Amino acid sequence: MGAHGVKAVFFDLDNTLVDTAAAGRRAIEEVLPLASRPLQVIKALQSKHHYGEGEARLICDKVQAKLLKECHDPAKMCITDLRISHWEEAIQETTGGEANRHLAAECYFLWKTTRLQHLTLSEDTRGMLIELRKGLRLLLLTNGDKQTQREKIEACGCQPYFDAIVVGGEQEEEKPAPSIFYYCCDLLGVQPAECVMVGDSLDTDIQGGLNAGLKATVWLNKAMATPVDISPVPHYIISSVLDLPAVLQKMEHKINSKLGTDHTASSDE
Repeated sequence: MGAHGVKAVFFDLDNTLVDTAAAGRRAIEEVLPLASRPLQVIKALQSKHHYGEGEARLICDKVQAKLLKECHDPAKMCITDLRISHWEEAIQETTGGEANRHLAAECYFLWKTTRLQHLTLSEDTRGMLIELRKGLRLLLLTNGDKQTQREKIEACGCQPYFDAIVVGGEQEEEKPAPSIFYYCCDLLGVQPAECVMVGDSLDTDIQGGLNAGLKATVWLNKAMATPVDISPVPHYIISSVLDLPAVLQKMEHKINSKLGTDHTASSDE
């Protein structure tokens, strides 16, 4: 795009470029059959509990719920210990008896490994990033624990498609704080008014982009219907990240039209 338009695009990672939620669900489903076999994941519990597939499914549902409500403070506990605790609590809540840290750790590492295997950057998304990068600077901006996010980034192999990668857990503040957006701008040598933020979270991606005064925010809303009253209000809404190039073209057209109008007005004067 031109000198007066967009120079950089910031992309969120989870559930924007890669479908982390789906990978987590698939990992849970693959843990389930193992969890019902005595000689594998639940061998430590078999001596104390009659542990069938129904209980295994309930444990996994409980873990999924705990992940959704997770609040991680790296100063108090590492992410690995926290997530092993999720499994430990879920097992104990479902089966009763004493806590079993060893079994919880087995379940967690099986789930984690399987989830990472399912994290992929689709060919269509790769192609889009390659094309966009011919005229724009691209940056990956993700919140979260630095170890967890770096593992995801490595697993989906997205490093070659970006000029820079910023993980919130490695910074003083995460999205939606303006400071992390300003840091990203400095990395790329651009101004906030020359950048676009693309993400699925209204609270972090869109609010953060608005807080930092970016040129535009693009909300990825995969739901079939868009809520009538959304807050904060993004500049654009797309249902697939692959719709982004069309949005950028629309923005460029608006910019060029405005420049043309300004030039005409100046000539008339």
